[in-house]
Amino acid sequence: MTLWEELLESGNDLLWEKLRRTEKKIVLYGMGNGADKILDVCEEKSIPVQGVFASDGFRTGKQFRGMTVESRRDILDRFGRENTVVLLAFASSRPEVLNLIRDVAAETELYVPDVPVAGSTLFDADFARAHRNDLLRARDLLCDEESRRIFDLTVAAKLTGRAEFLFRAVSDPAETMRESIRPEEIRTALDLGAYTGDTVRELLNAGAKPETVYAVEPDARTFRKLAVYAEQETRTTVVPLHAAAWNRRETLAFGAAGNRGSAVGETVKKARPVDGIPMDEVLGDARVDYVKFDVEGAEREAIEGLSMHLARDLPTLLVSVYHRSEDLFTLPLFLHERFGGYGRFFLRRFSGLPAWDLNLYVRR
Repeated sequence: MTLWEELLESGNDLLWEKLRRTEKKIVLYGMGNGADKILDVCEEKSIPVQGVFASDGFRTGKQFRGMTVESRRDILDRFGRENTVVLLAFASSRPEVLNLIRDVAAETELYVPDVPVAGSTLFDADFARAHRNDLLRARDLLCDEESRRIFDLTVAAKLTGRAEFLFRAVSDPAETMRESIRPEEIRTALDLGAYTGDTVRELLNAGAKPETVYAVEPDARTFRKLAVYAEQETRTTVVPLHAAAWNRRETLAFGAAGNRGSAVGETVKKARPVDGIPMDEVLGDARVDYVKFDVEGAEREAIEGLSMHLARDLPTLLVSVYHRSEDLFTLPLFLHERFGGYGRFFLRRFSGLPAWDLNLYVRR
């Protein structure tokens, strides 16, 4: 039995149930979109939240959802360290920020709630029980012990909110690039969710020498920076495209948050129209060796829009599987069932909180 199955069986360490039972004061660490989502879940589950604090350097004294934003010191002094539960409500992979979070966890009880980046389905105990067989089927597809280790620790973290599981669920980026992507084999690449060109630069810096990289980015402001980078890059030809990878031609409502809150097909603020385009049309007859799918919850549609090239070329894939709660099992199972030529599935996760930067690597 896996670690997360044992947690489900015992029921003793499950986050939302624990928060419902506690008599301690529950406070949020951080503001913004993540804090809004956590507060919404707490309200739905009748879990009272008593306050919110921000790190030094962020403006305190402002209001957030009817609560005054305090300093960490003030809120812990007011409630008492031994009588406070802290819910981390922002994301970071910066080492200095992760060390600060460790300091908070050493001082008082701290959890990292898992709320979806896209969609509204919560990965809680009920969800895990309902999809236990799907999770196990997806886990069985994974080809190595490291993948299964990352899978088990990540699911355990989603269920318990315990940061220690996520601090352990970390893979080596250089090894992942070398063994899972194999940059030296790439001649044509497709970067879906190219942002400002950061992952193109990572590929090139790792030794890839592609002739062409198609870089697709739906956020207009970010795309302008990507276009500038494409003009300046001399190691390869970067073809920037302002569009959203989709399964058909369609005008989509795009939430232009300029960050991980950006999404297509979601009810979000600052929505702007963007062209949804199937990438099979973009590539035409060109073959593709590598595709990165990091499209903020639209991975399934983007895969469908590239199905001809995936079936024909069997390029190496990087697929983000953390945006929607169900992505961890639906995306690997879909790829396995739809494209029989793929036989090797690997899961890797890079340092940061919450359970983001979780990627499925798929090879023929």
